[in-house]
Amino acid sequence: MATRKEQPASKGTWIVKDVPRELMHRMKVAAAVQRKTVKQLLFDLAEAHLQELERKGILPKQK
Repeated sequence: MATRKEQPASKGTWIVKDVPRELMHRMKVAAAVQRKTVKQLLFDLAEAHLQELERKGILPKQK
């Protein structure tokens, strides 16, 4: 059997509606304080949360 070449990681898009304006403002301020984009701050927060869930055994660890 022929082996398939691994595909590069593709990217997706999420559209999040109904975000409270106060939360949006606080995220913008937090990102600015850390000299990050809001997008990078969200990615960092999500990754840290997922790693915590993996550490607790709630999610399987990534390979």
